[in-house]
Amino acid sequence: MSGAPSIPRTGIIAFQGRPGAYSDLACRQAFPGWTTLPCETFADAIAAVHDGRADLGMLACENSLAGRVPDIHALLPQAGLNIVGEHFQRVEHCLLGVPGSTIAQARRVHTHPVAMSQIRGIIQRLNLTPVVEFDTAGAAELVARWNNPEEVAVASSLAGELNGLVVLRHNVEDAAHNTTRFYIASRDAVRPPPGRKGTMTTVLFRVRNTAGALYKVLGGFATNGVNMTRLESYMLDGSFAATQFLLDVEGHPEDASLGQALTELAFFSESAAILGVYPGSPFRGNGEPGP
Repeated sequence: MSGAPSIPRTGIIAFQGRPGAYSDLACRQAFPGWTTLPCETFADAIAAVHDGRADLGMLACENSLAGRVPDIHALLPQAGLNIVGEHFQRVEHCLLGVPGSTIAQARRVHTHPVAMSQIRGIIQRLNLTPVVEFDTAGAAELVARWNNPEEVAVASSLAGELNGLVVLRHNVEDAAHNTTRFYIASRDAVRPPPGRKGTMTTVLFRVRNTAGALYKVLGGFATNGVNMTRLESYMLDGSFAATQFLLDVEGHPEDASLGQALTELAFFSESAAILGVYPGSPFRGNGEPGP
């Protein structure tokens, strides 16, 4: 859009996790040459962007195996940030050990609980004892510190490289389609122009918990031919009387079809806000991860 701020060519991008985490890898692949800023929690990563310590945030929002990332859905609506892009990162788990070790020596495998659920096959085949850790890259740090060939980690190849570990086996994940989607967040809204093919819009809205409420809210998308790619629901403040939804749709709010659908949504919902209008990733068209 004319006069709108643009994403800088280089800068600092924040992510949740330790150096070498899959979010770190996503940052490096989507923004080569940028400095990555590891943060302990999603809230810390969001705060880094909000406070100006980082230009962008790489925030995991859903995984093809594990589903949605709950923390983001709770934090992003109140973050005061704008979604300016998306990135799909193929998750390729590596079995990592200390230099000189072998798979035959491995006895215990350390990784994040979500990753642990994605490597059941290798755990069974090698008769490994699973040990849950707070982070995949953090598990690699621990294995490097212990320097014991019986301890192995499952993390990215980047985590192995950063911690001086060797890859004992590549691609130990159970499913080849294991992919994580990230929202790229910024302080400023950076929108593509209307009419551009592949544009995505993310909307947050709230409805009363009454019969037909969601049907009325979403009816406009069907009648206006707008493709809905994602719909997530969650309760507000533990209440069963109101429900909030996060919606991803194809199109730009200034396009006629989506504009009319959003008008109808606003009429039938209690509240609605656009969290971002951004270019869709090439992954949507060809199944290959990309910014």
